[in-house]
Amino acid sequence: MGAIAAAWWWLGIPVSLPRAPIDPNDKVQCISYAPFRNNQTSLAPATQVTPEQIAEDLAQLAKISHCIRTYATDLGLDQIPGLAAKAGLKVIQGIFLDRDRKKNATQVATAIRLAKEYPDTVIALVVGNEVLLRKEMSASDLAAMIRAIKAQVSVPVTYADVWEFWLSNRELSDVVDFITIHILPYWENIPIPAERAAAHADEMRRQIAAVFPGKEIFIGEVGWPSEGRMRESALPSRVNQARVVSEVLDLARREHFRVNLFEAYDEGWKREIEGTVGGSWGLFDSEARTLKYPPGLPISNFPFWKLQMCSGMALAILVFGAAWLTSRRKPKELEFVSWLAVGLSATTAGILFGVAAQRLIYESYGTGGWLVWGSLLVAATASPVFGANALMSGRAPPSFQELLGPKGYHTETVLVTVHGLALIVTTVIGTAAALGLIFDPRFIDFPFAPLTMAAVPFAAMTLLNPATKGVRPLAEAIFAGIFVAAAIYVGFNEGPENWQALWTCAVFILLAVTLWRARA
Repeated sequence: MGAIAAAWWWLGIPVSLPRAPIDPNDKVQCISYAPFRNNQTSLAPATQVTPEQIAEDLAQLAKISHCIRTYATDLGLDQIPGLAAKAGLKVIQGIFLDRDRKKNATQVATAIRLAKEYPDTVIALVVGNEVLLRKEMSASDLAAMIRAIKAQVSVPVTYADVWEFWLSNRELSDVVDFITIHILPYWENIPIPAERAAAHADEMRRQIAAVFPGKEIFIGEVGWPSEGRMRESALPSRVNQARVVSEVLDLARREHFRVNLFEAYDEGWKREIEGTVGGSWGLFDSEARTLKYPPGLPISNFPFWKLQMCSGMALAILVFGAAWLTSRRKPKELEFVSWLAVGLSATTAGILFGVAAQRLIYESYGTGGWLVWGSLLVAATASPVFGANALMSGRAPPSFQELLGPKGYHTETVLVTVHGLALIVTTVIGTAAALGLIFDPRFIDFPFAPLTMAAVPFAAMTLLNPATKGVRPLAEAIFAGIFVAAAIYVGFNEGPENWQALWTCAVFILLAVTLWRARA
């Protein structure tokens, strides 16, 4: 219990930053805003955001910012400038462009109308957002569109893209009034850790300014995710997000350059296409619309760590209770080493249960996501409990045949059936994650916490209660091979600085050894 308490005390330590990320007494210059919440998504043409919903958001944002940046004019977003005027906010109006030329024309016409209708509110037009990055329009076509729009409005006109695309499309600087660059250190080709994110943003701004003398360089997007998978040494977390935002804003004040934070609210719908990290860039929660970092309060990556610690202790007590009940009917000679294994399983589960539960909340998207990751957490919670019984009774790890095999192989014991089901669920979901990390890893989270909870008790059983008779089952051997291949590939692909990846690879190896030693 002491180890669980100490681990959670360390995990929950709050951090006090020299300056609050968001302080109503010192408003930020500008912040990206999209109004979608609950089940709303910009991917559905039928989405229509109500003016009441937008007005509620803008009243909240007016307390912490002077300006908002938008990205489109459809789905009800054309109501934003009028409502922003009432809230006392300026608007950098975005025009979303892609390959749909008819839709582009509508976006442009609406933005021009808004610029003329609200000349005191719309302070700039952003013609296209990362359209060159997505390769949906040529630089020459984009330049022609910017010229045509400039001829019809009196506000400054710009284009926004990742900083390096300005270096490869320098001719665009001649047609814009100022240059809007995106600097997202987490997404750099070589990811930048949070500790160096602000310095990196300043370095890139200065580099672009040196290439385009005489042009204002506006940082149109800069921020950090609060949840999601690591990329090399870049770790999404609440503390890191608050640190990056705070340091960037402080740098902008000292160096006197304009900056727009990305972004106001978490956008849950982005998790469908960009994973957990895609929906976790907001400084406000998506559903409750509450500020993540109220000024004056310390910041913790686990704000409910006391509850998580107590839950972990309760699980550990349950594991020890299962072991004690079993030991009353077990010979004494194997108890000491078995108790050590039970202690390791209980402590591991007690520490990681709260981590796994928190990650379940943030990483599950849609009914399917909740079903998959919820099932894994249930299996991971059951594994040490049933594993304690197996360790103290000398029972070998269950094989898949004991649960799924024909008559004569199929176990009739409920205890073994449930235990075997936990192993199958862990193996199948772990394999799906392993294959995802091999073939499409960019947005795949690392399920290190629940997999470790499940794998440690099974590995302990394999070591202490090995199955010495029978043949190696083909199914387990195939799964073991997949886990080994995934561990090797993911380890090299993610790099030595990504501790989430290395931890996950270690668990893959542990599962592979467990499955390889299975006998039927």
